[in-house]
Amino acid sequence: MTESVADAIARVGSAVELLRNSQARPTIFPVTPEFSNWRTEQRAWRDTVALLDQSHHMTDLFISGPDALRLLSDTGVNSFANFGVDRAKQFVAVNHEGYLIGDAILFHLEEDVFDLVGWFMVLDWVQYIGETGDYDVTFERDANSLMREPGVPPKLYRYELQGPNALALMEKATGAPVPPTKFFHMATFEIDGVTVRSLRHGMAGQPGFELFGPWADGERVRDALLRAGEGLDVVLVGAKAYSSANLESAWVPSPLPAIFSGKGTAEYLAWLPANRAGSLAGSFVSDDIEDYYLTPYDLGYGRSVAFDHDFIGREALERHAQAPRRTKVTLVWNPEDVAAIQRSMYEPGLPAKYLDFPKARYGTYQVDRVLADGVDVGISHDVGYITGDQVFVSLASVDVAHAEPGTEVVVVWGEEPNTRKPAVEAHRQVEVRATVAPAPYSSFARENYRKN
Repeated sequence: MTESVADAIARVGSAVELLRNSQARPTIFPVTPEFSNWRTEQRAWRDTVALLDQSHHMTDLFISGPDALRLLSDTGVNSFANFGVDRAKQFVAVNHEGYLIGDAILFHLEEDVFDLVGWFMVLDWVQYIGETGDYDVTFERDANSLMREPGVPPKLYRYELQGPNALALMEKATGAPVPPTKFFHMATFEIDGVTVRSLRHGMAGQPGFELFGPWADGERVRDALLRAGEGLDVVLVGAKAYSSANLESAWVPSPLPAIFSGKGTAEYLAWLPANRAGSLAGSFVSDDIEDYYLTPYDLGYGRSVAFDHDFIGREALERHAQAPRRTKVTLVWNPEDVAAIQRSMYEPGLPAKYLDFPKARYGTYQVDRVLADGVDVGISHDVGYITGDQVFVSLASVDVAHAEPGTEVVVVWGEEPNTRKPAVEAHRQVEVRATVAPAPYSSFARENYRKN
């Protein structure tokens, strides 16, 4: 019998103990790490055009049936008014107490048919509510390639084109002008005789297209895109660069989901397989799992919240909305302190926690302390390097009083005591000076993300 999260927590004593010492390895993107080098690949989505393969690292949850939209409306904070076919949105879910479970991208593929794409946190929650509630829906899950049965391909290929040359590449590949398509709307094209669906969006403020279709067509479409990219400096982007792309768009991909306490969670944790609990990394330590919870406002999702319908957690979220405590920012780490972390590996004594490039997250949920004058004022999430700006940054949720750009804070890097996660070596904690900056960090991204 598969162990549940509830069983695993009972075995070790608490949710915090389970997560902080999880033996699960950090999530990797199961595609080629680098086609050239991650620095050049990072620059491509700003300077030319990047081709990224999203086919393997995300999970698809296909939801169909007459109650599919009602289920999504009941579990999502978003408005579903006018959410017709060929539309998509960033779907956000909270628990009954209004704390964030996570987000995913929701595609409305056809009447009563949806595809919820992303990390497993939100997908699991929606499927559980659908299976245990009064909904006439069916689910088909296509797990990512790390969790899928060996030898079984994905159901869909999914490619991303990003950068100032993306539009020209699409027009060469389709042999026709690309019709105007609004942000997060879908269109259908033909590439090399194959029908392709496309989502219009952007990354780092640049024009972008997400292309998808049946797996059997994927290689043909990819080859056609590469041929069309000749003369446009198309760059294949591997796992290393792609994993860091969120630092530029200021998306926090895996906040700790608020599923370990609260109404209905005991039953949910008994349903949820233990291998989807995740792992918790970082310098912030509390025995109370609720101290790790976030609200949608902490991550800048207030624009997605719509109180025009009833949904799980609505009343609690209305209370959170009255006085948002924290807001999302970028923290620019002091170069001298970053260099000191790296230099510690060549000096006598215990080094600092290893700082990987371009992404330094070493657990599913990265939660590091942010201090001002020695007092905790927030938490730091994803950490990494942005080649285009030559800065090492982290995305953070900080108290509103300390969110003004230019504010000086300190990030505590490393764990004390060291945990037993496989990615944690013997190390010492260090303090890193950091400066608050907007999120997204790039002014171009902030001003153009939803325009292109």
